[in-house]
Amino acid sequence: MTSERLSVGPALSSVSSDLDEAVHRCLVAGFEGTTTFPDTLKRLIDRGLGGVILFTRNVRDAEQVRELTDALRAIRPDLLVAIDNEGGGIGHLVAAGAPEVPGSYALGVADDPNLTARCADALAGHLATLGVTASYAPVADLQRRADNPIVRTRSFGADPELAARHLRAWITATEARGIASCAKHFPGHGGTETDSHHDLAVDPRPADELRTDLEPFRAAVAAGVPMLMSAHVVYPALDANRPATLSRRILGDLLRHDIGFDGVLVSDALEMKAIADRYGEAAGARIALAAGADQVIVAVPDLEVTLACRDAVLEAVDSGRLSEERVWEAAGRVRRLAQRYATPAGVVAAWDAGAGLEAARRAVRSRAVPPPVRGAHVVDLFPPPHPALNWGGEDLLTELRPLDPAASGTAVSGEPCDQGALVDGILRLAAGSPLVVATCDAGLHPWQADFRDALLARRPDAVRVDTGLPEGGDLCSFGRGRVNLRAVAELLSAPPEGR
Repeated sequence: MTSERLSVGPALSSVSSDLDEAVHRCLVAGFEGTTTFPDTLKRLIDRGLGGVILFTRNVRDAEQVRELTDALRAIRPDLLVAIDNEGGGIGHLVAAGAPEVPGSYALGVADDPNLTARCADALAGHLATLGVTASYAPVADLQRRADNPIVRTRSFGADPELAARHLRAWITATEARGIASCAKHFPGHGGTETDSHHDLAVDPRPADELRTDLEPFRAAVAAGVPMLMSAHVVYPALDANRPATLSRRILGDLLRHDIGFDGVLVSDALEMKAIADRYGEAAGARIALAAGADQVIVAVPDLEVTLACRDAVLEAVDSGRLSEERVWEAAGRVRRLAQRYATPAGVVAAWDAGAGLEAARRAVRSRAVPPPVRGAHVVDLFPPPHPALNWGGEDLLTELRPLDPAASGTAVSGEPCDQGALVDGILRLAAGSPLVVATCDAGLHPWQADFRDALLARRPDAVRVDTGLPEGGDLCSFGRGRVNLRAVAELLSAPPEGR
């Protein structure tokens, strides 16, 4: 190893250039830019930055994304370029022509692992054309609580065996494309009632119940998944003091020793309030790496946050609070991951562009065949887009109008200021026409339930549609991806004999 020493800040002494590079390998950074990127990011990449994570802010179209990823790797060829790419309503590549596939819950309802593999192959094939080499998907969490605000239709379901077989199909198909997949959020986020983007989540269940939630992760590891992502969740039965991302008991004893995972363990984003509000991103980076993480994600585009995390880790190494051995171990895993996945595929074979709609159609469930509703007025109620997940706000009427030009409707994203006036106006517009009322997880959003009930009190003939998990509607799509809504629209617009 070189004996060159690098100054790393006024509060620090120095570390070797090799160790400096190893520390940078342990970081994944978000950034601003579509065709260019900040000089600070270039310097980080020069010093060994392990990866970058793309968001919608980095995407204009497919050609631009490929040019961007090529430019990033021109600085350092072994840079991993990652993105959240779960399918359904969770994705950042709509403007780049992403394949339309339903979310995982709909795939679990259809329960055809081959179909899941075809959907995962489409997503991975598209990533390969863009030069994106790592996908932070699939979700291995089980949907355990009706009031869970963050997992829901991102999960394959509540059955660990069902989730396991679909995880295997997804991981195998993604691997065949040369894309690194990542099962998340270890050891499971489905038993919480809090979104860790907004606050620290707690799963209070006893250890025997938590063990069941580990089964999909065990299946993912057995299938050869190269990455796992940790959860910012406290599990008192496993470690009462720290969330999994910062827990040596969970990341070291449970994941590394008991389950035997030796791939790259990456943290969920450190700026999420579960970590940032209680520990701070910089301390979170240091503690997570000491606990057993190999990479920490700083997804916000403010590179000063990434630099603060980097400096905290360097200072901890320099002072001996974080062992050099732990950093070498983490960087070694990242280096092996990069050797296997960082170079994009050359020629990319075509994928099945129809797999997503086929899956969405097979997932729709109905209590009974709804009455004909051509020419209906559609009221689509749904929460505003999640700021981190970037669901795009697709609505049911947009999918229905090409099939039924006589359809009209109202899309309501977020609680209206004057619900009563809006209900009155909708009922006037819908007079003499069939009425369709769609909600998305109304149990989590009381304004939707109130709005729906006000409409149904005056129009009990209305057809009810659930676009999240089922809540007693006539139809349920198990997701709000564009193909989920299109599959519902097909049923609503089809004549009875065509159903």
